Amino acid sequence: MPQFRISEAARLLGVSDDSVRRYIDQGRLPADRDASHRAVIDGVALAEFARENAHASPDPSAVSRSARNRFVGLVTSVVKDQVMAQVEIQCGPHRVVSLMSAEAASELQLEPGVLAVAIIKSTNVVVETPVAPLR
Repeated sequence: MPQFRISEAARLLGVSDDSVRRYIDQGRLPADRDASHRAVIDGVALAEFARENAHASPDPSAVSRSARNRFVGLVTSVVKDQVMAQVEIQCGPHRVVSLMSAEAASELQLEPGVLAVAIIKSTNVVVETPVAPLR
């Protein structure tokens, strides 16, 4: 299951590191410790928190594209059958839903809590995951 450090969670939520620490201290956002004893937040819990407390997030991608409508967020739901997948991403205050092949969703390892970027061009939505972690 994906986990995010406080600074990563802060960037995704569009708030300061201190705000995330306050959310943890207030019990609004659950946190654990990783092998290095740093505070980490479960991706699923962070995705749910992001959905409930939506703010815009910076784009972690280091690529240039002609599509200007890029929405960074956390996957909140993936429903797959044999052929197709419905992927829901909470991108700040925006909920983006993409229909794609089940094969593509599996290759991207899309599951709740995973960081993703929804790229919207015309009537199509392309979903990608960053190559490098958000650090």
